[in-house]
Amino acid sequence: QFKVALCQLSVTADKARNIARARAAIESAAADGAKLVLLPEIWNGPYSNDSFPEYAEDIEAGGDAAPSFSMMSDVARSLQITLVGGSISERSGNSLYNTCCVFGSDGKLKGKHRKVHLFDIDIPGKITFQESKTLTAGQDLTIVDTDVGRIGIGICYDIRFQELAMLYAARGAHLLCYPGAFNMTTGPLHWELLQRARAADNQLFVATCAPARDTSSSYVAWGHSTLVGPFGEVIATIEHDEATIIAEIDYSLIEQRRQFLPLRHQRRGDLYQLVDVQGSGSK
Repeated sequence: QFKVALCQLSVTADKARNIARARAAIESAAADGAKLVLLPEIWNGPYSNDSFPEYAEDIEAGGDAAPSFSMMSDVARSLQITLVGGSISERSGNSLYNTCCVFGSDGKLKGKHRKVHLFDIDIPGKITFQESKTLTAGQDLTIVDTDVGRIGIGICYDIRFQELAMLYAARGAHLLCYPGAFNMTTGPLHWELLQRARAADNQLFVATCAPARDTSSSYVAWGHSTLVGPFGEVIATIEHDEATIIAEIDYSLIEQRRQFLPLRHQRRGDLYQLVDVQGSGSK
């Protein structure tokens, strides 16, 4: 049982300002008792194909080459919290990735998730976006053992693929974290629906963290950062403005709900099976 904070940050073109604002939000959340803090998808600069290369950081190099990464590591260590650092664009060799870094309470990198499913959609008259113009898809699932339980990581569009969540559940995750920036078309239709579906199907907690809405931006985010419980119930949510929400997670509810609805023992393995291609030894 612990408190989680979802920091729905406003994002500008000023990277230094974004980093300082994120740090302040994390510090405020920790002061209010949060042991786990989530940041939004692409929180250190604008969400656009033009901006991804400009704001990208070399996480391996660290230091001045990765100021967002360095701040997250430092603040996790100094506050002794677990930090799911939303996502930033990562430069590695000649490739760019949409990457979520997870830090332990010692400030060390516990896991790094590169967005597996790139956001390439075309809804005529509504929204067209192709992350694949600039970004490369990740190749690994990411499940991390932390001070606040076993966490499976996805980024935004990853939430649409239930197989990812099912594999995380099969590997023993208590909580799935999805930093995400759904838009004004798919947000009202699918954002809460998908979170509740992933939670109810797998009988675990789902936490999402979005950037605040900026109607002057080229990409307008839906907002609505949310925590969902293992019965698919919305425990806490916020609207679209910049805000931090703090809520309680109680893992004892997972087993209770699974006793109420013993889905795991009722699955028909003789009729269908989920294949974990990488196996449980994968990071």
